[in-house]
Amino acid sequence: MMSGQLIVITGPSGVGKGTLVHKLLERYPNLHLSVSATTRLPRAGEIDGKDYYFVSKEVFGQMIQEEKLLEWAEFAGNCYGTPRIAVEEKLQQNISVLLEIEIEGAKQIKQTFPKAFRIFILPPSFDELDHRLRQRGTETETAILRRLERAKEEIALKEEFDRQIINDDLETALTALIKEIESII
Repeated sequence: MMSGQLIVITGPSGVGKGTLVHKLLERYPNLHLSVSATTRLPRAGEIDGKDYYFVSKEVFGQMIQEEKLLEWAEFAGNCYGTPRIAVEEKLQQNISVLLEIEIEGAKQIKQTFPKAFRIFILPPSFDELDHRLRQRGTETETAILRRLERAKEEIALKEEFDRQIINDDLETALTALIKEIESII
């Protein structure tokens, strides 16, 4: 990794972005994973500053006004965004930065960082996505249905991204992801 590259991993909720990113970071510890800010409450085991920066809606609004976010979006009633300064510092140090973000934010990154490489992770099927969301056991039926409806809209946008990878088999998807990243760093 000789130069800093901004790499965006996105896709519908439940598609396996987090698992792929975790496996990728195991193999490439020099990649820097950006920590997002969010207005949602922490889930069991999540640590402020490691998993997310958990902030109030007021603080998040101030970050937007002061242009301290590269991107932000509201999703499932909560706001999520990427703090600008940490990403810019790493890129200036020639460290590649990985963003695992929602699709709305990934679309915004095209405007704020046109040279960012954006990868869209797809489920093997809509039925499998439904199964994965339910298998988590972390959300209400209403929230799952909302995520599935949004997933239909998001999948329709896949062609707007530089590459698409289907996460049918974890190792196959990881191999494809590594190949794409190695081609740009």
